[in-house]
Amino acid sequence: MKRYDLRHLQDDFYDRMVELINSDLKVAEVGIFLFEVGDFSSIQKSADVIKEQGHDLMNSLKFNEVDWTIVVKKIDEETKKARQEAIAAAQKAAEEKAAEEAAAAKEAEEKAAEEAAKKEAEEKAIKEEEEAAAKAAAEQEAAQKAAKEKEEAEKKEAEERAAKEKEEAAAKVAAEKEAAEKAAAEKEAVEKAPVNKTPAKKPAPRAAAKPKAKPRGRPRGKAK
Repeated sequence: MKRYDLRHLQDDFYDRMVELINSDLKVAEVGIFLFEVGDFSSIQKSADVIKEQGHDLMNSLKFNEVDWTIVVKKIDEETKKARQEAIAAAQKAAEEKAAEEAAAAKEAEEKAAEEAAKKEAEEKAIKEEEEAAAKAAAEQEAAQKAAKEKEEAEKKEAEERAAKEKEEAAAKVAAEKEAAEKAAAEKEAVEKAPVNKTPAKKPAPRAAAKPKAKPRGRPRGKAK
């Protein structure tokens, strides 16, 4: 068992740790590595590095408030190689699975987008059809209303014209009746008037005109 202090390397101790395992430890020998905790990410990363190298991580524990230790057992090359190949195969399988899942997710997303676009197009078509139907109905209603208003206006005009013609005809009949009644009354009055048989007096003869008097005065002649 050997102990290695890598705290002076801070968060850059991984390569040195692998180098010490491969060169300074014997197969099946255990090494204890001491390093700084830092932001705690080095704890998981150190375990991942040991796993990737194909060695055994015996223990991982807190050393003090700022330091951490891991206990590693070195594995023979054949086992190490087999583990690394298994890890590589598992990683490849995981990547392929992730790629397949990503492709499936992309396909599902594209399909969902296509269905959404199709649905949107259908809804748009339905909306446009409804708007067109509503517009046609509104135009038809407006046309019917206009036709009805025109019909009512023409009917009212015809009624007013007929009423006016009727009034004029009635006024004409009344005027003719009044004239006829007046003429009949005048005729009846003439027929009923008494005949005057007294001869008409002759006008008195005009008096003869008197001769004009001669002007008084001394006759013109010789003076006495």
